[in-house]
Amino acid sequence: MKHQPALIALSVAAACTLAACGDMAKLPVSAGTGANPQLPPPNPSLITTVNIAPAKSWPEGQKPTAAPGTQVAAFAQGLDHPRWLYVLPNGDVLVAETNSPPKPEDGKGIKGWVMKLVMKRAGAGTPTANRITLLRDVDGDGVAEVKLPFLENLASPFGMALIGSTLYVANSNGLVSFPYVEGQTHIDASATLVTDLPGGAINHHWTKNVIASRDGKKLYVTVGSNSNVGENGMPAEEGRAAIWEVDAKSGQKRLFATGLRNANGMAWEPNTGALWTVANERDEIGSDLVPDYLTSVKDGSFYGWPYSYYGQHVDERVQPPRPDLVARAIAPDYALGPHTASLGLTSSQGTSLPAPFATGMFIGQHGSWNRKPHSGYKVIFVPFAGGKPAGEPVDVLTGFLSEGGDAYGRPVGVVIDKKGALLVADDVGNIVWRVTAAGLEP
Repeated sequence: MKHQPALIALSVAAACTLAACGDMAKLPVSAGTGANPQLPPPNPSLITTVNIAPAKSWPEGQKPTAAPGTQVAAFAQGLDHPRWLYVLPNGDVLVAETNSPPKPEDGKGIKGWVMKLVMKRAGAGTPTANRITLLRDVDGDGVAEVKLPFLENLASPFGMALIGSTLYVANSNGLVSFPYVEGQTHIDASATLVTDLPGGAINHHWTKNVIASRDGKKLYVTVGSNSNVGENGMPAEEGRAAIWEVDAKSGQKRLFATGLRNANGMAWEPNTGALWTVANERDEIGSDLVPDYLTSVKDGSFYGWPYSYYGQHVDERVQPPRPDLVARAIAPDYALGPHTASLGLTSSQGTSLPAPFATGMFIGQHGSWNRKPHSGYKVIFVPFAGGKPAGEPVDVLTGFLSEGGDAYGRPVGVVIDKKGALLVADDVGNIVWRVTAAGLEP
């Protein structure tokens, strides 16, 4: 039978959802980190590496391990898959409680069934709450006493941005806006569609993030790819694997940067004013490839996906090839380790954490499923100098994995609150963590 080998491989992969299968990394995560990562030859295999950290949530009284000179405590608990955070001018914190929307064409066949099992075991199989919740620390003790539904009946919301009195929300299928009055705890107004975003029946990388330009005239929106490396056909990737620039008033949009397989977090570098993003790279060519990355984003730039990775390293799986596009591909600025699933990103500007964290970017690493041993599952800090990464990453929060390989939590969104503390959304622990300087009052 023509497809029998593939079917056998996928059936074996299904069995592997209950145990670690596939190749073993030959390099440490650190080798795929920094300005000049090691990129060994691809190692595609008949059996895809599947190494899931089962989602278990935090044991009573346990919490992540904070970096020396810092401390961590729960800011809010009992949330429903908190993924993304946004701090309003009055100090209120918005958290998107969200998960994957219905994707009827993304789960078909044996491979789709396997991936559903993978996501469920990793804690990503729960129904989406479709809600943004408001958290308020009334007495300033570092704990949110108020937890109220702020916006409901959304469509797998993710990114949020406030411009003046207009709150923008990036749903899985479109950018919408709502009127906002400072201090309000619930919005009843109906959504206004700003612009549609690529969604549809596949919508593989469904999360859409949004950030406003400093002058408030433009919005930048991430849209992930509809596949790993274009296996659903390039027509399914129209407008995807990209960052869009949207005019805040008219909703007109244009492609700002392309070839970004799955960009999520975005942040403005405070000294240069440059836009930076973190992007998840491709799977299934070995535990040592490809590093996820942190990069500045240039207008009109192309970052290789799906035809090449980390600049002009050609991915032979993608047919037909596009040497013309590969020749244009820009190498990212800084590697974040293979399969770390780096999602959250925020500048340290305004932080009250100690000196080692004064200048740079905090990154939430959701954690791997396609690497053995695991990578990610922590929050890191990349120091900057002169507007660029400068030095090795520093662990900020660790301990999200048990010794037995279970996931107590998985960090996603990161943001600096009004007092300079670092907030971290943990979508398995259903907690927002708050990191402060050791000994500092809340």
